Amino acid sequence: MLITHARVATLGEDPQIIEDGAILIRGSQIAAVGPTLALTTMYSDEERLDANGQLALPAALCGHTHFYGAFARGWAYPGPPPARFGEILDRLWWRLDKALTLEDVRYSALVCLSDAIRHGTTTLIDHHASPNAIDGSLDVIADAVLEAGVRAALCYEVTDRDGPARAQAGIAENARFLRRMQAHPHPQLAATFGLHASLTLSDATLAAAVAAFAGLETGFHIHAAEGVEDVEDSLAKSGKRVIPRLHAAGILGPRTIAAHAVHVTADEMALLAESGTWVTHQPRSNMNNAVGTAAVEALLAQGVKVALGNDGFSNNMFAEMKMAYLCHKLAQGDPRAMPGDLVLRLAYDANAQLARLFWPEQTLGTLQPGAMADLILMDYHPTTPLTAGNLPWHLLFGYEASAITTTISAGRLLMAERRLLTLDEAAITARSRELAAALWARAAA
Repeated sequence: MLITHARVATLGEDPQIIEDGAILIRGSQIAAVGPTLALTTMYSDEERLDANGQLALPAALCGHTHFYGAFARGWAYPGPPPARFGEILDRLWWRLDKALTLEDVRYSALVCLSDAIRHGTTTLIDHHASPNAIDGSLDVIADAVLEAGVRAALCYEVTDRDGPARAQAGIAENARFLRRMQAHPHPQLAATFGLHASLTLSDATLAAAVAAFAGLETGFHIHAAEGVEDVEDSLAKSGKRVIPRLHAAGILGPRTIAAHAVHVTADEMALLAESGTWVTHQPRSNMNNAVGTAAVEALLAQGVKVALGNDGFSNNMFAEMKMAYLCHKLAQGDPRAMPGDLVLRLAYDANAQLARLFWPEQTLGTLQPGAMADLILMDYHPTTPLTAGNLPWHLLFGYEASAITTTISAGRLLMAERRLLTLDEAAITARSRELAAALWARAAA
């Protein structure tokens, strides 16, 4: 198709704003970008989608999420409010994940995927847990991803908290799905090797995961130093802090994602940089769990690769960008902290680079010829001048994600005029409400 009459914000290495711009899509990729008059003249026979002056942006990407957490929304789990991060894990998340069935897994994913499409997020790196429904769980999520039309990299979080049999089952599920992806690659799907966190992994289980990982040509996806509990547990178990323990176990590396990295020292930052390990930053989750604010600018200064995730909050990555912009200023008492252009680089440039670990042939996060046709149209008509230089501050202060009217992934329309085209949102909502009520009853028992 040929999208016409858009205000095109290309982002990428040479960011431009093209007034009255057009985007030609051929198959899954962008074939041309330029003024509407020029492209309609050159490609007069193409099917057209008139943007009517809307803002065209690359679709958003998410570096770390949890589809399985969708049914936690609104759940008043038993007992007084938790006072520490460890209590939140024990009383909320580890109750919920144990109660999940494979049907719950499917609908949790569909709920999150619907949310992602509605908020213009088309590339997600997921981290899954369902201790009583492990075998085949990644296939269930993969089927939902294919149905939705987005792309996702999947893994199962290995942990010792549910006993050795389930830890081994988690290792086997990761290895099985990784081999499936190697044997049958798919442009919408990818895999990595999931681990929960240092505080729920013994040395033996870490060693077993590393042994199973051999030859699979991937990295790990693990929560690292999210709360002080993780650091305290690691010191008690090994005499090492989290990052050195994971490094000694063979977990860190250029294809590994360490989510959070809130409680890390300068020496640990250097170790993350030296190993090439990715860190993902989830400010809304960190604030909600009161675990602290990751020193993102210090990590970047040390040469650590940092991307932006959401940790299972809504897949509205524009809300995550706004929170990243604000929370660092508050945490540091400095309005210069985390400037808007840095936030945009984390959300787009860094996340696109991270995505290349899983889809090396796909260029994401930019609107340029040869890039994947992943884009959104936003009904945003600014009351002040919009330029390539001030775009980050328009994103942070000018519009809400509710302005998104159209979501396209790999050239496929997933939402048009705010209506989802690949998923039946009403049916998903009705069934998920039934399943969530049943899950809450099981988890509270």
